[in-house]
Amino acid sequence: MRYIFLILALFSLSFAKVVVIHVEGMTCPLCTMAVKKSLKKIDGVTKVKVRLNTKKATVIIDKKVDKKALLNAIKDAGYRGKIISGKD
Repeated sequence: MRYIFLILALFSLSFAKVVVIHVEGMTCPLCTMAVKKSLKKIDGVTKVKVRLNTKKATVIIDKKVDKKALLNAIKDAGYRGKIISGKD
């Protein structure tokens, strides 16, 4: 049973993609929470990590997620974002 879970986990990771976004305007931990909450609302986003000290959001997505949707979510939270890695 453990091997089946491992195979499924590896299979699902092959479809995941990591996108790193520089987020301008964050000044406090509440800012990071707002960005994280907004990004998590997008269908296909599986995990989000937002760091205040680096001003970066690391987002693990399915391939079906549009990068513009990520930037719009950040904009809806009141910040500006620029994709710095994970571009197609």
